[in-house]
Amino acid sequence: MSIMRHFDRLCTLRDQLESRLELHEARYCFGSEDIDDGTGSELRERITQMTD
Repeated sequence: MSIMRHFDRLCTLRDQLESRLELHEARYCFGSEDIDDGTGSELRERITQMTD
């Protein structure tokens, strides 16, 4: 796999994780009670790993 394809794949994955995090946070804002399951912190951690 070329470096550029790998970089593009990682960027796409990071974008997907950020979208999931935004959706997760939006659900929390609208009062969904089952949100405090660690998903937000897990997504933030994965995004940080992808960015590094």
